[in-house]
Amino acid sequence: MKRVIENFVCEKCGAKIIGDGYTDHCPNCLWGKHVDYETPGDRVSDCKGLMEPIRTSFEKGKFRIWYKCMQCSHRFWVREGIKDDRELLLELNKN
Repeated sequence: MKRVIENFVCEKCGAKIIGDGYTDHCPNCLWGKHVDYETPGDRVSDCKGLMEPIRTSFEKGKFRIWYKCMQCSHRFWVREGIKDDRELLLELNKN
């Protein structure tokens, strides 16, 4: 995983996010953007579509968020962030 410190405005909910170098989605609504291609942090994807959080799983004391790109249908998962909305993580865990 490559650490890339970036601030961004969430394209789904409009929240202003201060990145910590590992921030890859909005902690408020959990949506992301398809910017990575092979490795988290590589930022080489040409797609740039919005990534919908479709479900979560809870493993070894941590959540994983499973995503589907709304533009190209690419699917992958990321680890939960420290500031992620716990209620949304739990809600997605029921799907």
